[in-house]
Amino acid sequence: MKPAPFEYVRPDTLDAAVQALNHEDARIIAGGQSLVPMMNFRLVQPERLVDINRIEALTPIVQTDTGVRVGALTRHVEAEYHPLLREHFPIISEAMPYVAHLAIRNRGTIAGSLCHADPSAEWPLLAILLNGEIEILGGSGSRTVPAEEFFMAPLTTDIAETELVTGVFFPSPPASCGMAFDEVSWRAGDFAIVAAGALVYIEKNRFVNVRLVLGGVFDTPIRITALEEALVGQSANQDAIEAVLSLTTKDLEPNDDLHASAEYRLSLVHVLARRVLTCALERASS
Repeated sequence: MKPAPFEYVRPDTLDAAVQALNHEDARIIAGGQSLVPMMNFRLVQPERLVDINRIEALTPIVQTDTGVRVGALTRHVEAEYHPLLREHFPIISEAMPYVAHLAIRNRGTIAGSLCHADPSAEWPLLAILLNGEIEILGGSGSRTVPAEEFFMAPLTTDIAETELVTGVFFPSPPASCGMAFDEVSWRAGDFAIVAAGALVYIEKNRFVNVRLVLGGVFDTPIRITALEEALVGQSANQDAIEAVLSLTTKDLEPNDDLHASAEYRLSLVHVLARRVLTCALERASS
């Protein structure tokens, strides 16, 4: 299949991009790793494509006083190797090799993955886990949406058709923070059946703050807040993780589809949650 006819616009500035999106049926293209296949199968047939690759304001990764801002056009492979992200958020480097295949990582962008909002993709999970803030620009001005509120349903986000993501801000974690990511898929490069990411903060050998996010389990990535709250204040050890994990995940009801049954996904949740929490604790302790 080939895509239906469309108009192609390639703006050089953010203002020009916003103006180009002021159309009855316009779509942004950057890496095109999700959009182009959908167009080829005519699952989507936009009348106008707005190519944002020339907009230099969307490319930088910069450090601020409170964190790191990642430009919307940052490619997956760039995020994997960028020194700022490796220093402050090593979990990003750990997760990026799971994103599809190298050719796709060379072209795909962080904003494209976030806006596509596949519940099994790595970036939506990471954005929630790292307490990210999605920066959005449209004709009415700019706004910021917490990552936890950005993802509404599979392939559905809190962004209007006339808006675009300009970047993502990640606040710096404390020094006593450990991070870990893992996922299981049928083949290398496939979307995750279940993915899990954890952040663990400890002080005086006690859990001060814990974040656990699962992907591929529900319609959007989700924090397991019951587990997080149950661990805070407890001694930072494997026994505490085991006790809390069994209590807070047993009643989860994962999605059931052609890729995996709900029962199998639940078993993976237990394995991966234990694995990433343990690894994050070890890294926080060291």
